[in-house]
Parts: sequence; C-alpha cells; structure tokens
Amino acid sequence: MKNHTKEWQELAEIKAELAERDWFMGTSGNLSIRESKSSSFYITASGKDKRKQTNADFLLVDLKGIPVEKTELRPSAETLLHTVIYEKTNANCVLHVHTVENNVISELYGDEGEVTFRNHEIIKATGRWNEDAELRIPIIYNHADIPLLTEKFKPHVEEDSGAVLIRNHGITVWGKSGLEAKRTLEACEFLFQYQLLLNQQQAFTGSIR
Repeated sequence: MKNHTKEWQELAEIKAELAERDWFMGTSGNLSIRESKSSSFYITASGKDKRKQTNADFLLVDLKGIPVEKTELRPSAETLLHTVIYEKTNANCVLHVHTVENNVISELYGDEGEVTFRNHEIIKATGRWNEDAELRIPIIYNHADIPLLTEKFKPHVEEDSGAVLIRNHGITVWGKSGLEAKRTLEACEFLFQYQLLLNQQQAFTGSIR
C-alpha cells in the first residue's frame, strides 16, 4: 500500500473494522471523511468490494461530489447525501451501511416515520447523557432518484452528529470524528438488534407491536 494522508488511513481503518462485522454485503454501503486541509472529502469508490483493502478504495471529491483529481474511479452513487451533511454541519465523517437489522427496523417503524429508543445505557454513546435521554431516528422513504432522496434527507440533518434510516435501504450516521460516527453507528445497530429480540420475546405473550 502506498503512502496516504492521515484521513485516508483513518477511513481505511474504519472500513476494515466494519468489514469484519460483515456490514458490506454485495458491495453495499459508503463511507467518507473530510480532508482537514480543504473542504473536500474522501469517499468510497462505487462498486468496490469493501471487504478488501486496496489503493483505489477512496477518491477525493468536492462539496458537489465531483472528483478533484483526474481518476477513473466513480464516487458512491449516494455521494450527495454526504455533501449535504458536510455543507450543513461540522461533521467530519459519514458512514452508511446496510444490515438486516436496520432494514427490518426501518420497515417495522417506517409508517411512523421514526423509531425512538429510551432507557438504554448505550444511548450515552451518542452523546446523550441525561438519565431520561432518548434517541429518535427519522425514517425516510427510499427514493431511487438520488437528488429527490437528498431533498427528503436534508431536513433531518440539523446537528454535528446524527442518524437517519432509509426505509429498506440502510442507515446513515455522521459525527465530528471518525470515532464519534462509528460509536453512533454501533449504538444504533445494538439498539436495532435489541428491539428485534424484544419483539420476538413479546410475540410469545401476544403483545408484539
């Protein structure tokens, strides 16, 4: 592997860790990190097997999602979602993965437009430290038209860290650092698994929602 910037290396390490969890089925998912010396950001190249590490995993794009250097690589099809986050917030990392759990949760609660979690210790991982803190995750429709999807996504990008579910598609999280974004992602996936197991147990009592 050739020498890369610290941001490139950090994103590669995050990708490797998420790949170990098998969160990139069928080349799905996309990741990005802001380049500290400019307004550009590194983003995963489209169609790559993210379980492998290569020198062509990421490319540098501007805030319009256009590559800043000559390259044969294509940025992720969902780059516009990343540009919205970087334009509206001080976030420095965006992670998007498809898991069975986040897809099922998005379908179960999709008609409500959100899923809310309360009274979970792991909510603290998202920066919410109050005893009665809650985590509300919006759920938006999976529009195939990316500009339209971006417009529906944009109103939910209000803070420097956050999460949005796209129905039957996946979750997008962001944070002020790679660690914060990954921590938020891990907390969300924990909560999704918890809720599905809880629903399964409640099914035996007839109280499943």
